[in-house]
Amino acid sequence: MSNSRAGATRHGAFCCFLLTAAAVLPLQAAKAGDAAYPSEVDAVYRLSFNGFNVGKYRFNSHYDGKSYTANGKTDISALFGAFKWAGNFIGSGSVETSGGPRPASFEMSTKTKSKTTSVKLSFDGTRVVSVALVPNKSPSAEAVKLKPENLQNVFDPMGATLAISNANAADACNRTIPVFDGKARYDLRLSLKGREPLKEKQPSGQPPELVVCQVKYVPIAGHKPKDFVNPWIDYDHIEIALRAVPAAGIYVPYRVTVPSSIGPAVMTIDTINITAANNQQIALKQ
Repeated sequence: MSNSRAGATRHGAFCCFLLTAAAVLPLQAAKAGDAAYPSEVDAVYRLSFNGFNVGKYRFNSHYDGKSYTANGKTDISALFGAFKWAGNFIGSGSVETSGGPRPASFEMSTKTKSKTTSVKLSFDGTRVVSVALVPNKSPSAEAVKLKPENLQNVFDPMGATLAISNANAADACNRTIPVFDGKARYDLRLSLKGREPLKEKQPSGQPPELVVCQVKYVPIAGHKPKDFVNPWIDYDHIEIALRAVPAAGIYVPYRVTVPSSIGPAVMTIDTINITAANNQQIALKQ
């Protein structure tokens, strides 16, 4: 493989990883009882790689008091158009009074200049009951075999948008999120790194501070162990900077950073428009 094609392949894997990490926390509910989930969230994020703008990620979620739907869409162009990557993500489920979100379905489709893939998951209660992949290839003999218990009590990438349903200022960065994306089962382990003051161009009335979580990506099954021996992605030092929005009872990711040996991939908020449960309109802009 030529250096340019190898670079494009690495960029593709990196983009997919960044958006999965980002999709895991596009919306995080505040502590249960403090406020109901917002009825609508519309967000646009800027994507950059090694300091260069490469695209945007658009996210929308809707909650009707019992169930949620969440959609994500991205278009990425890098290497002066030599590499292009597009992704669509759709998730749905219910929100339990005591147990938080419960995924029902998930769909993801991705497209490059030469390849199209898709994933469909369905859930029954707390477990994944069906997985449909296109192309439907047998797992590599080198991959860690998925076990039935790996598909229990997990969130799909979009269902995990509501996974931290009991977050508050004390534990927003003190939790582990189990995720299954159709091929790989992994944990995202959050720990508190610190806090940052935030300057707003347009005052929103919300606390001008970011809570910065360090995130460790922990492979459980479905992966090739060799891919995590001296990897080019720094799986131990991903960062998600969250911003509390008390008026809506949520934390939203302000910035997601995934470091690597060839430069950082960063997703940064552009605009977020929130319709709170009481119909209050809240706008956050960078």
